[in-house]
Order: sequence, then C-alpha cells, then structure tokens
Amino acid sequence: MKRTGFIDHVGIGVPDLAATKDYYDDLMSVLGLREWFATTPGGPLNYGPDGALGSQLFFYEADDAGTYSRTQTGLHHLAFLVASRAIVREAHRWASARGAVILDEPQEFPQYGEHCFATY
Repeated sequence: MKRTGFIDHVGIGVPDLAATKDYYDDLMSVLGLREWFATTPGGPLNYGPDGALGSQLFFYEADDAGTYSRTQTGLHHLAFLVASRAIVREAHRWASARGAVILDEPQEFPQYGEHCFATY
C-alpha cells in the first residue's frame, strides 16, 4: 500500500538561489533538517527531515523578478515542526542575530493547539 500524507513538498521561487542556499543551509542545521541532494547552478534547492519522512521544501530560481509581501496574495509564512522548545528558542536567536523581523518571541500559542510553542 502506498504511503499518503498531507503535503509531499512545497516549491518556492526566489530571486537569488545562491543567497537562499546560504541562508537556509544555516537555518536548517538549527532546525535539524538537511539538504537532500546537491544543488546545481540552476537549482532546485531541497530540504527536509532526516530519513525522508515528511514534507520537503524546494527553492527554485525565479525567471521573473518580483517583490514579496506577506500582506499580499500568495505565501504568508512557513512554519517548521521541531523536536523541542529549545530548538524554537535557538531558531529565534538565529533569526534575531540576522536582523529578521520578529513578530512574536518564543511562547505558547494555545489558540493553535495545546502543544504549540513557537516564534514568529
């Protein structure tokens, strides 16, 4: 019987694949995720959990330039499942050190479920 799930992978177009790789290589190591195959100059770039169980994230070099805003139609944000609250805190420190816009410090968000501890 074939395995089924909610989402196999998500693909995102980016303006600079090399810069995206630099950023996400570092972040994914904090989150316990890894690149699954070598990225060729034209892409794509791929990350996922160890053991290939779970959703994968792909990045592709965009052919057309554009701007991003989470307030416009399209992708709003990405949320990653991690193994512990300590990893959430480490990811928050990592993002803060890089000047990322932090909407919420690490905390519980009971409105999203009893086990939701996150930073946005």
